[in-house]
Amino acid sequence: MEHPDYSLEAAAIARGHRRIAGVDEVGRGPLAGPVTAAAVILDPDAIPDGLNDSKKLSAKKREAVEADIFQSAEVSIAHASVEEIDSLNILRASHLAMERAVAALDPPPDYLLIDGNLIPKGVQQPAEFVIKGDGKSVSIAAASIVAKLARDRIMVDLAQQFPGYGWDKNAGYPSKQHREALIEIGVTPHHRRSFKPVHKILYQE
Repeated sequence: MEHPDYSLEAAAIARGHRRIAGVDEVGRGPLAGPVTAAAVILDPDAIPDGLNDSKKLSAKKREAVEADIFQSAEVSIAHASVEEIDSLNILRASHLAMERAVAALDPPPDYLLIDGNLIPKGVQQPAEFVIKGDGKSVSIAAASIVAKLARDRIMVDLAQQFPGYGWDKNAGYPSKQHREALIEIGVTPHHRRSFKPVHKILYQE
């Protein structure tokens, strides 16, 4: 099984860059909640063990690795709101969250490794996109773990305020419970109105 490594970072360092940030976002698919991005600059001499695509790690393992990331790396987390998702579109909003995460690193990074197949147009630094980057670059893997846990915690909090949708378990993704609750309980202020299943319920009359 392939594991992410430091080779993309090492290549950027060989080209003269020093502060290399991995950038990833989570939350494009859910029907509710913000989209969350993280930017992480790892210390090459203290790369946490167990970095991998956050989807491949158990919840317990993610939490343990996250603690190591916060201890040894520079980390920033940013969001784009439901209102921004609905007014811009989900792709642009996810890029906005990434741009905000990068901008919050101080001092700024001088090179970015960005998960996905596009570079957000608002980033100032030289950057490369890495398809399935959380499985290739340890910096992107670290960002994927941090972003996922940050967003999951937001959804657990929102689940307390809006019970019935199962957000503490489904993180706002369209699970069976979530879809049924949309029909039975209705749409909350945290639902993305531009997403089809939500839009349909709002405008079915």
